[in-house]
Amino acid sequence: MAILPNPDHGAPALARAAAIRLADQDRDGGIPGDGDQIGIATRTRAKPKKPSMFKVLMLNDDFTPMEFVVLVLKRYFHMDLEQATRVMLHVHQRGVGVCGIFPYEIAETKVNLVMDFARQNQHPLRCRLEKA
Repeated sequence: MAILPNPDHGAPALARAAAIRLADQDRDGGIPGDGDQIGIATRTRAKPKKPSMFKVLMLNDDFTPMEFVVLVLKRYFHMDLEQATRVMLHVHQRGVGVCGIFPYEIAETKVNLVMDFARQNQHPLRCRLEKA
């Protein structure tokens, strides 16, 4: 059995905190007219700002094997073989290619992971960030 609160308890505090009086002003003297209403005061919340997005760019070099680049794209950017191969060829032919677009912290982490992995495998592969 649910116990309902007494409507008289806390009503004055609730009325002071949440209810506001809205009055339609009469054109003649500013006297409240028949359109008096009681409404609920609401706070407008500021919408959170969307994070700035950054591109993770992979740079071409003449020493890193194409297979290693495809492995990196699959492992760190979750691309399938076809998409990774397409991006790798784009980087190879044009000198730079976009691996993905992420919020700053994620993009920075991915760049660091790729650079560390390349260094561990003794490849000069380079990645960098650019504001999208």
